[in-house]
Amino acid sequence: MKTDWSTRDIPRLEGKKAIVTGANSGIGYFTALELGRAGVEVLVGCRDVQKGQAAVERMRAEVPGARFSLEALDLASLASVRAFAERARAAMPTLDLLVNNAGLMAVPKRQTTVDGFEVQFGTNHLGHFALTGLLMPALGASRSPRVVTVSSTAAYWGKVDLTNLQSEKRYSPMGTYGNSKLANLLFMRELDRRFGGTGLLSVAAEPGASATGLQKQDLAARLTKLIGQSAAEGALPSLYAATMPDVKGGDYFHPGRRFGLVGPPAPSKFPKRARDTEMARVLWEASERLTGVSYPVLAKAA
Repeated sequence: MKTDWSTRDIPRLEGKKAIVTGANSGIGYFTALELGRAGVEVLVGCRDVQKGQAAVERMRAEVPGARFSLEALDLASLASVRAFAERARAAMPTLDLLVNNAGLMAVPKRQTTVDGFEVQFGTNHLGHFALTGLLMPALGASRSPRVVTVSSTAAYWGKVDLTNLQSEKRYSPMGTYGNSKLANLLFMRELDRRFGGTGLLSVAAEPGASATGLQKQDLAARLTKLIGQSAAEGALPSLYAATMPDVKGGDYFHPGRRFGLVGPPAPSKFPKRARDTEMARVLWEASERLTGVSYPVLAKAA
């Protein structure tokens, strides 16, 4: 793996089709932009349609001739997730790449989604769990499907407590965020365990200390601006995970410099709790019950 990997190293990917969630700004925006530059047809899923349309127009201006489109997607609503998945499958019966990027960070007070889930867990984990399951038929139609789940360094202090998944007993803005990001990694690894034999690659990435729309104007945001990197640089691990032919199922990438905070992508170690295979299995089963989404059986790769 190159130690100075950049977007210049992304291979040409004409004919591929991808979905990127939360691509109206930040990491998702630059992920979608560079995929389109590489020849991928990109469907952007955003909660705010007006902001999403403005982002797509900027992408089209940046890469004339690239194919970008937009569909409304609110990951905090299972009804919205189902409606989006139905439209996406109609537009892309064969889906080569899904980038589960969208997320909420450090919501000051505990809130719930329309379905009654704590909003960070419900959006960051359950929404993407349901979306991926509903898109599995389209992913299964691809010869080389790939799912990239975007996590965070916050996963290192996260904990998945099955008796407190919705943070009803204990809630803290960053603590609950870290829990949801750990859930992302457990999901990625369990998806790889269950479907790796079908040819689907399930991988993860995290952007390190990158200035994105997730951070509010607080001390953490000021520190990120001081020691961190841009959202375009923060998107590099996601882009490596999404595009490079040497990526294997279960891989995890982060920035390779300054303790994983900045720099070109490099392999990342998993937090100890993310390596708990039994917890991954139990969380998967709980997620199926909560969302009502069961994953279909895919044929094994030839």
